[in-house]
Amino acid sequence: MRYKSLRNRLMKRLITTAASLVALYMPPLTGIAACNVSPQTIQVIAVENFYGELVQTLGGPYVSVKSILSNPNQDPHLFEASPSIAREYASAQLLIYNGANYNPWLPKLLSGSRENQQPHTKIVVADLIGKKPGDNPHLWYLPKTMPTVARAVNAFLIQTDPEHKADYAIRLTKFINSLKPINQKIAELKQCYQGVPVTATEPVFSYMAEAIGLTMHNKRFQLATMNKTEPSAADIAAFERDLSRRQVKVLIYNSQASDMLTQQMLKIAQQSHVPTVRVTETKPYGRTYCQWMLEQLDALQKALKG
Repeated sequence: MRYKSLRNRLMKRLITTAASLVALYMPPLTGIAACNVSPQTIQVIAVENFYGELVQTLGGPYVSVKSILSNPNQDPHLFEASPSIAREYASAQLLIYNGANYNPWLPKLLSGSRENQQPHTKIVVADLIGKKPGDNPHLWYLPKTMPTVARAVNAFLIQTDPEHKADYAIRLTKFINSLKPINQKIAELKQCYQGVPVTATEPVFSYMAEAIGLTMHNKRFQLATMNKTEPSAADIAAFERDLSRRQVKVLIYNSQASDMLTQQMLKIAQQSHVPTVRVTETKPYGRTYCQWMLEQLDALQKALKG
């Protein structure tokens, strides 16, 4: 009995020692997660949320996108960058923004960041389509902009992550095809309303109006409003006359940058039975870029029908 008891104690001690040695020399296991480690995503900062949506659509699970301007109720011209945005920029691999001096706070952010922290790639939309400071900066309303930006983003993704080149190619094709309803709606409106006179409080929608072939009135007033300067008395009078005499079929207004003059023109349009169309500079919550554009074009079509 003593022998059996001694043998049992020795066996237990051997088992304990063996288990300790295994624990010491074997690497720790953490279950399924240890076998399925996700690849690191490409970090992207998009200043405007519609460009952020574009990058997310083209990059899918391989990108992580932070959009800075995403509030459709805020005037983007009054935005100021915070220290947290500077920190996020310092770790991003891609920065994409509109350009054409649309974001006056951005140069200060870029110059204040330590470029040696992270190799940055910048996609400046205005540079891609040949626009410069002083031009109308609302480039996302220009039909050729989004396809051009998509191809530039696709090239960056392939260069950064060539392993998923085939997936990126498929996503690019799908995105370009998703824009077809916008082009079809523009063609439909152009066929019916080319040459029809309209006006606007700001040149937010002007590129789209040009694509449709509408005749835009009161351009000097719009530029003054966009640049936060006072329109001349003659320009204000011409705008009011166009509305009161119904020399324009529609008033297009930017709901994100409304001031006393904008409200004044909206009131005159209402009194004169001139239809109004609301547009925004920032993509609304819960809408894709395509849905946003089509909703505004549908509203324009309804207004033009009277």
